[in-house]
Amino acid sequence: MRKMLAALAATMLLSGCTEALTTDAGDGLDARVALLLPERKASRYEAGDQPYFAQKLAELCPGCTVDYRNAEQSAATQLQQAKEALDQGAKVLVLTPVDSIAAGQIVTEAKNRNVPVISYDRLVLKTPVDYYISFDNAKVGALQAAALLQALGAKASQGEILWINGSPTDNNATLFKQGAHAGLDGKVKVAAESDTAEWSPDNARAWTASVLPTLRGRTIVGVYAANDGTAGAAIAAMKAAGLPQVPVTGQDAETAALQRILVGDQYMTVYKAIRTEAETAATLADDLLRGKKPAETANVDNGAGQVPSILLDPVTVTKDTIAATVVKDGFVTPGALCAGQYADACRAAGIG
Repeated sequence: MRKMLAALAATMLLSGCTEALTTDAGDGLDARVALLLPERKASRYEAGDQPYFAQKLAELCPGCTVDYRNAEQSAATQLQQAKEALDQGAKVLVLTPVDSIAAGQIVTEAKNRNVPVISYDRLVLKTPVDYYISFDNAKVGALQAAALLQALGAKASQGEILWINGSPTDNNATLFKQGAHAGLDGKVKVAAESDTAEWSPDNARAWTASVLPTLRGRTIVGVYAANDGTAGAAIAAMKAAGLPQVPVTGQDAETAALQRILVGDQYMTVYKAIRTEAETAATLADDLLRGKKPAETANVDNGAGQVPSILLDPVTVTKDTIAATVVKDGFVTPGALCAGQYADACRAAGIG
């Protein structure tokens, strides 16, 4: 009888298309939750989001299974993975879209089967979605802008900056750009600006290398880079061109970026507490499985209506605050950060 009730509960809707299983943990709830992540070039997804999500869901729902799939930056692959996950019985989709608009097809597929979708980290656009969890992404751009202005000081009026955005198919990249432009427009001169297809560091480096020869005779005083991958690419291209070190922004607090910050190659990054984000998403998924109404903190318009949302706060990280932020939180260990050539820089920054 219990199995029959659980099966019946699995067909019920919560908030429109939100399917719920109303079984308590003690009743042996078992369900598949699909975690659909977009790529591996940014280290966060494999190293952070996936394991943190899986660990938290296992804690909340020991009988649940995480069906993890990575789309390798292909929207078509992600759609196919979503269909396969649904065919194999996924009861909730946790989706970070490769393409924020194309992912509407995934949401439609899930809705046709009464399966709720959590838009994770990146917002699905133009299609109604059940929940959204991310950071205040316009604030990310604002933090980057403020840090770059602080680093430039008087030099902001003495030269120009290069501007490297993220992928044009990622709504977060649009928000980063909006926040950064709001903080920098009218305060710096932009020598050249480009979006970076697929967030690819290779694309960012190629663009930087191609544009630098066109700027001979002009002074580049800084680089707005939307994330750590594009920051590292720009730094490498500028070093190869023999240009002096300038302040460069970033995002994601990747270990390689933190090491660049320690030695002065990169000025800052934005730390987004990925563990908190992933664990909150796992809790949200568990609530949906159990028929509980999750607590949202905001509503975000995705072009198809207001989406109940949970927005977390990003944090600026510079050399002076690495110890008090990412190290203190356990996001990166001193052993990983301070290995080899970075040992002296870590000691100088009070890390070790």
